[in-house]
Amino acid sequence: MIVKKISLAVSVLFSMSMFAQETAKTELELKPVVKLSYLDSIKSTFKKDDMATRVDSLWMNELVSLDIYDDLTKDIQTINSDVTVDEELPTELLKQRLQAMNEKSPFDIQYNQGLENIIKSFLKNRKKSFSRLMALSEYYFPIFEETFAKEKIPLEIKYLAVVESALNPKAVSKMGATGLWQFMYGTGKQYALKIDSYVDERSDALKATAAASDYMTRMFNVFNDWELVLASYNSGPGNVTKAIRRSGGKTNYWDIRNHLPKETQGYVPAFYATMYLFEYHKEHGINPERAVVKNFETDTVAIKNQMSFKQIADLLDMPQSQIQLLNPSYKLNVVPYYQGEQHFLRLPKDKIATFVSNEDKIYAYVKYQSGFKTMSTQLAMKVAPKVKPAVTREAIASSKDIQFYKVRKGDNLGAIADKYNVNISDLKKWNNLKSNAVAFGRTLKIKSEAETVSKNIKEPRTPAIIERNHEEAIASADDKDKNEMQTQEYTVAAGDNLGSIAKKFGTTIADLKELNNLNSNTIALGKTLVVSKTVSEIEEPASTAIALNSVDSFKKKAPSAKSLSEDYYVKKGDSLYSISKKYPGVTISDIKKWNGIKDEDIKPGMKLKING
Repeated sequence: MIVKKISLAVSVLFSMSMFAQETAKTELELKPVVKLSYLDSIKSTFKKDDMATRVDSLWMNELVSLDIYDDLTKDIQTINSDVTVDEELPTELLKQRLQAMNEKSPFDIQYNQGLENIIKSFLKNRKKSFSRLMALSEYYFPIFEETFAKEKIPLEIKYLAVVESALNPKAVSKMGATGLWQFMYGTGKQYALKIDSYVDERSDALKATAAASDYMTRMFNVFNDWELVLASYNSGPGNVTKAIRRSGGKTNYWDIRNHLPKETQGYVPAFYATMYLFEYHKEHGINPERAVVKNFETDTVAIKNQMSFKQIADLLDMPQSQIQLLNPSYKLNVVPYYQGEQHFLRLPKDKIATFVSNEDKIYAYVKYQSGFKTMSTQLAMKVAPKVKPAVTREAIASSKDIQFYKVRKGDNLGAIADKYNVNISDLKKWNNLKSNAVAFGRTLKIKSEAETVSKNIKEPRTPAIIERNHEEAIASADDKDKNEMQTQEYTVAAGDNLGSIAKKFGTTIADLKELNNLNSNTIALGKTLVVSKTVSEIEEPASTAIALNSVDSFKKKAPSAKSLSEDYYVKKGDSLYSISKKYPGVTISDIKKWNGIKDEDIKPGMKLKING
């Protein structure tokens, strides 16, 4: 009996051992072999910095959004100070507060009915805008105050940038005035701001503020009155001088106001109204939104070689929109390098630490990439030989099953292709579509079985010859990229602007302009915009030469993330952008939809469903 029990125990232990070995073997077989790209191999050697500073994606979107600028500019230009506004603010209380502001300011702040109407109008219609502007001010006001303090200019002038540009360095008026302080081209040149094909220093917060400070000092030496300095900033010193003459030589702003251009008549009151809302925001229940990054949490580094924002973003694992925000004076998303001139890159301090600790490797990568730019992509695509997959007779014979799908509201070709496990290019071919736009209600033909078979047929592979002309490699990579991209389009409706469209699709104005090659923020009614591009499937490069030519071609074949379902736990420093980059084919909008997220506020430890 004892022998029998011992035998049974030995057999159980042996079975468990065999099962464990088989399980380990299965897990080993299922684990994919991931080959590091040239970019990843460089980044894996980077020295890491443990500083906790980070730049929140919501904050970045706020800083590059132009919707406040558009709304506030329209308000200031069209507001009627003679119209009484119904808002709870007793006149006597307002007079007391204006008097308190006047006592601690070099400005002559006087109560009048027009100013009261403008303040009440802002309180009634612009509370939310000012809440956002106060968050922005935590980034920009310290820059302004430091410069004004050196030049002995009233610190209250900082509120003028709110009136001028809604604190947006990319703001451009209809007349072409640009930047935080809205300099015209000629005025910018007059005050030594560099404007060329690569750089526009009117959008540089430090240099443009210094130029504005210089202008204010000169105008005060002429008029000796800060209200008249503000008026001259808006309409020019010539118009102020003419208004003084027409008023019979009076030099008080309120005495010559009716002789100034109409816009300037509301300009100084709008400045005072802005100052009032900033000073008494708590009393009116205006709560500033959270500012995650402040100017002192950033730093600059001198660039020793020309490099693109995309290269910097890839190397430092940060969205291009962050780099665009912190470096708004670079027009082409490139930090140039001129002989004898220095250009600086501003980054969050933790990214600066990574950059400085690994400069040699970063410049080596940039130099390596620049070696593949001798031939344009368009020319390379024309001269490159095209290799077509060899389709067998069996595959053709089996392509009999045809399905039909009626396009629903919100559909796009990418989503339909994912649903039936087919390629967008085949969908377009089967239905004679010339673009990625598809009409609501249209019936699409889908040859599902044919596609399933053809997906299993690989292109003939060529030997990996490193010495092969890199022009062919670029052409093949670009041709492949073209087939892999899915685009989502949107037709501009009445009342739309780039800010509202970017908010609707979870992207940024800068990305929309880049996707649609827009040079300004003006969009026409009925225009079709590309609002997103996502990678549907990334196949293994045909040769080692191709694999080394671009960052995108480094990625190996992997199943589309949209076909998987898994949970992701948010880590410290994560943003929806960085999480979406971990899953090919997944966009920020997808993650928000799958998890019911209305904004982009995520916290460490939060569980997110990927294709939930």
